[in-house]
Amino acid sequence: MAGCSDPQDDKYEAARNRMVKTQIQERGINNTAVLNAMRKVPRHLFMPKEYQNDAYNDYPLPIGYGQTISQPFIVAYMTDVVKPGKKMKALEIGTGSGYQAAVLAEIVDKVYTIEIVPELAVESADRLRKMGYENIICKYGDGYLGWPEHAPFDIIIITAAAEEIPQPLIDQLAENGRLVIPVGKPAAVQELILITKKNGKPVEKRLTYVRFVPFKRL
Repeated sequence: MAGCSDPQDDKYEAARNRMVKTQIQERGINNTAVLNAMRKVPRHLFMPKEYQNDAYNDYPLPIGYGQTISQPFIVAYMTDVVKPGKKMKALEIGTGSGYQAAVLAEIVDKVYTIEIVPELAVESADRLRKMGYENIICKYGDGYLGWPEHAPFDIIIITAAAEEIPQPLIDQLAENGRLVIPVGKPAAVQELILITKKNGKPVEKRLTYVRFVPFKRL
């Protein structure tokens, strides 16, 4: 569900391809749709200009308002574990700059994304619209509550660390749907948890250790 490339994007193409090969493929992610999305989405356009030359390096970067854009591998990993497909509907909690939403939108049918920082909510919605992502719906709000009027969701990705998994998000997950969330205390190492809904009940799998900004509430 394509966005459009920036005319000045060419100088970053080699860096983006190298990022996918060395940071993602060589760490074991081989989902073609995920790799193609990561090759296509111009990560440098989702961050302040002073950081754009670092966009394809293997670490998170600041995007303002105390928030970050995640390390490329983590974006690819979280996208991979929810097993996205063409006809799926996804919910993202924590739009940030809009990068994760754009990667998802290259694969799934529709992405709903919620951001609690009002300035980021406006900026990311404007950025995604200008890039041509007509299948991403953005809003400012409290992600803990999800987006019930558009539920159930096949995929839910939470890009901020919560001390517990929000029950409204589990409730809004479709049967056989997959939810991924970092769980743990702020300013500490958290655990990335995958929830799959089977027979109406959440089945939990622990994946890896991560560091994310805290999950905020209104």
